[in-house]
Amino acid sequence: RTIALPGAVAQIATATAIGAAMAHFWGWSLGEGLVFGLSLSVASTVVLLRALEERNALQSSEGKIAVGWLIVEDLAMVLALVMLPAIADSLGGDSSAVHAPGTSEDTSVTLLITLAKVALFVALALVVGKRVVPWLLMRVTRTGSRELFTLSVLAIALGIAYGSSAAFGVSFALGAFFAGVILSESELSHQAGADSLPLKDAFAVLFFVSVGMLFDPSIVSREPLAVIAVVAVIMVGKSLAAFVIVLAFRHPVRTALTVSASLAQIGEFSFILAGLGAALGLLPQEGRDLILAGALLSIALNPITFAGVAPMTRWLESHPRVLALLERRGAERHRIPVTSAVGFRDHAIVVGYGRVGGA
Repeated sequence: RTIALPGAVAQIATATAIGAAMAHFWGWSLGEGLVFGLSLSVASTVVLLRALEERNALQSSEGKIAVGWLIVEDLAMVLALVMLPAIADSLGGDSSAVHAPGTSEDTSVTLLITLAKVALFVALALVVGKRVVPWLLMRVTRTGSRELFTLSVLAIALGIAYGSSAAFGVSFALGAFFAGVILSESELSHQAGADSLPLKDAFAVLFFVSVGMLFDPSIVSREPLAVIAVVAVIMVGKSLAAFVIVLAFRHPVRTALTVSASLAQIGEFSFILAGLGAALGLLPQEGRDLILAGALLSIALNPITFAGVAPMTRWLESHPRVLALLERRGAERHRIPVTSAVGFRDHAIVVGYGRVGGA
């Protein structure tokens, strides 16, 4: 979808600017505000996929746009995780926490070296992903042992994650992301995903348990207004920005409402970015607590947001003037004029559903 890339970039920029402005109001530095705003700008793909699957909307046009939008956000956060250590010193942080110390004069050199390492890693990953990993998985499959296949998938994923972290200096989480990309190049990726599903669920539970253990509940009583402001940025600021962007690309209101509800939460990449920012000295402890509080509250409230999409759509459809005002740029594209039906009699309308019907 052409809307995914420009829409996600515009939404990330808007949410980051709002978060950074709020951090500046609290007296934080520019680097702290930048990390804080970026952490609030990216939604959780895991939460979105679960929500769309529960509503059988994963294969709908709205679901495809929302998933593509979040994939672009994830890729943007990957770039942020790569570049943040290289520019930490210039933002007032301490890059020695994750790699060899540098000075502000060699920031550009450090950034170029980091980007060169990542480019080399991506090139190797593409070669390995298209040749070595599929060949290795095919040889394992021929043994007929399902247990050995699952163990091989886990060993390859962890090996790529650790190797990328040790050899190229990227974070372990980023290496795990690229490990998934490499495994997806194999023809057996669907079988690997199905066999590792119990492990995925177990690791997801452990991930959120660890997040819950990091959360300080006292932040809600100590800084209630700040928590409310963070939740407002996540659930209102981001959603409104996405709503306007989707309408600007001449999509229906229902699509805009669905995408807005999809982005009304934050998740895994927010935690990773907040952890890296704290390690680099670019995020205070209070900032990480606020991000965790905003994540937990927004994830808990996200089903309510999704539940409001259908009533809001029906309300707008019952007020054609408001609907026409919102869809003024896309009405001709997404709606069939009433006059086009004049002269038709005894016609049947076939409505499709699902992967086959939607095609």
